[in-house]
Amino acid sequence: MSIPSSMQAIVAHQAGGPDVLRFAQRPVPAPGPGQVLLRVLAAGVNRPDIMQREGLAKPAAGVTDVLGLEACGEVAACGPSVARLVPGARVMALLPGGGYAPWCVATADHCLPVPTGLGDEEAGALPEGLFTVWHNLFELASLKLGETVLVHGAAGGIGTLAIRMAHAAGATVIATAGRADRLDALREMGAAAAVCYRDTDFVAACREASAGRGVDVVIDMVGGDYVRRNLDALAFGGRHVSLSFLHGSRIDIELLTLMQKQLSLHSSTLRPQSDDEKARMARLLERRVLPLIADGRIRPRVQQSLPLAKAADAHRLLESGAVFGKLVLVP
Repeated sequence: MSIPSSMQAIVAHQAGGPDVLRFAQRPVPAPGPGQVLLRVLAAGVNRPDIMQREGLAKPAAGVTDVLGLEACGEVAACGPSVARLVPGARVMALLPGGGYAPWCVATADHCLPVPTGLGDEEAGALPEGLFTVWHNLFELASLKLGETVLVHGAAGGIGTLAIRMAHAAGATVIATAGRADRLDALREMGAAAAVCYRDTDFVAACREASAGRGVDVVIDMVGGDYVRRNLDALAFGGRHVSLSFLHGSRIDIELLTLMQKQLSLHSSTLRPQSDDEKARMARLLERRVLPLIADGRIRPRVQQSLPLAKAADAHRLLESGAVFGKLVLVP
């Protein structure tokens, strides 16, 4: 495979709106120890990319300014100390940055083999969500067979994947979305109940769906005033996990409620996790989740793929709230 010395990649030329995303000339990165160079086949678009573009989140020291936290790619070259991957392997990789480009480097231990039958665009839409849902839903919240989980923001990339992963694990899923015309599709993905939060009280819906008991786990993307209502929806011993806070990060809760119902609050962000921690998750995903992707029980919902040159349009779409599932960029 011929590897060029330079490439056109998408960066934010300054903090701001989607229009600040433009092509910039960058050297094709060389893989260091434990890294592989990928020829990018597809890259997922995520809300942390928007936060980076706005200047609200910055890459770690030494990480490229090229956006993109996940990609499907073909291994073009291996750096020193890489034993488990070889040139030509097709992988989906969790990245610290660099996916919005024709070439990127990835830590070999953060790469997952692409299951047979999974297309490039589907594979490019998966890594960020797989790591996020696995860690938050099954590690922090300890979701178990037979339990019930409430998934907010269920029409988003994380939400749609959380439904499928929870359903495949034998949990009952209650999903909320802002548009009634998406509810049937959410049920088809595995939600036992789907409600439009604009016209339905989701706390009452949770109680009805659980015969008055409440839910065991809440996956929340909203924060703010939702948290108090989420606690009302939780059953005794329930676990609340915050992934984002569209309504604000400051909350007002009653500690007595936590004590009386023995509730627990959890939260995490993926990007600052250590390389070793991400490698640990990758190996668990490979053993526990990739077989479910291979047999079709778990699939990402890709609404649209756009050429890399249309990265600004992808960000506008994601910010509009009109995306059902994931957007993917193709070099």
